[in-house]
Parts: sequence; structure tokens; C-alpha cells
Amino acid sequence: MTAAQDTTAEDVPWGEVAPEAARKLLVAAVEAFAERGYHATTTRDIAGRAGMSPAALYIHYKTKEELLHRISRIGHDKALEVLSAASERGGSPGERLAEAVRSFVRWHAGRHDTARVVQYEIDALSEEHRAEIVELRRRSDAVVRGILRDGVESGEFDVPDVPGTTLAVLSLCIDVARWFNVRGRRSPEEVGELYADLVLRMVSARN
Repeated sequence: MTAAQDTTAEDVPWGEVAPEAARKLLVAAVEAFAERGYHATTTRDIAGRAGMSPAALYIHYKTKEELLHRISRIGHDKALEVLSAASERGGSPGERLAEAVRSFVRWHAGRHDTARVVQYEIDALSEEHRAEIVELRRRSDAVVRGILRDGVESGEFDVPDVPGTTLAVLSLCIDVARWFNVRGRRSPEEVGELYADLVLRMVSARN
């Protein structure tokens, strides 16, 4: 799936990016960063993919890093939204954890180009922007940790180390963006179901 397809998907809110020229540049940046990496991509590369001149990019984004920050902020906001929605739904801790993993993995698989940029280019951000994104990651971490803690307190989960298990669960889900291939034999939905089952086994969820 290309970054251009991401722009039409309801669960990746590129529609928030306006005007259209700014959106095209952002989509082009996602494609370039995912393909070549942030540091190997030039502003000329991004502008060329968007069908614009390099000068046009600076009308909408002061720097290449500003583009990366915008992509990263939108992606991390979405990640937090997905996890929070699963946490706040009704049901047992096991049901909530399964839904959190299922939806988080679906997003990372279905939008793997975007997710790779969002999750693996954080060190290219400025100190200020990186701190902002790290705070969003902490909030996502807290959501999953809260579900695990609820499961432990209810006796449904057997998790001696809640913080460590939280890190393991999130890392498992995020890594999907690195290897997922749309031409593979599993769909994003199928991978989401597989990982939800694996995580429930990991925490020894009781039926």
C-alpha cells in the first residue's frame, strides 16, 4: 500500500493537513522517508514526488524536520486514539487488551509505510519535537499498562512485571510495520487477530 492510499483512509487523518499542496508534500515525504530514510531524503526529492518545485515546499514547511514532525504527530495521535478507544470500551481486561492489540496491529500493518516513518525516525526530530512525541508515547504506554494492571487486579492476568510486559506488547505490535508486506498471505485483519491471541497467551489470560 502506498502513502497516497493512506490519504484516503479514514483512520489516517491526512485530511487534517491543509491546503492541498501541503497535504501532497506530506504524502510525498512519507513515501520518500519510508523508501530512503529521513537522512537520505532531500527536500528536492520530496518536492519532485509532489510535482512541485523545491521552493514551493518552503511555503508550507520551513524545514524537512518540520515535515517529519507533522507526520509523527499525526501518527502518534492516531496510535493513542486507537489504544484509548480499546481501553474505554466495555468488557473484561482480556477483551479490552485483545481489541487494543488487534486495532493497533491493523493500523501498523495497513499503513506500514506511514507507521515505519512514525515509529522509527523519532531520533531525527529536534529536541523539542522529540520530547513532544515521547510524551505521546508515554501516554500510549500508560493506556496499555492500565489494561494490564486491571487484568492483574481482577485475577484474569498473571503478569509479574506490568511495565516490562507493556513494553513487550507495544514493541510486538509496532514491529509489524517493519516486516508487513501487502503481497503476503495474511491481511492486516488476520495479523491483528493472530497478535491479539499471542498477547493473551503472553499474559496468561484465563477464560
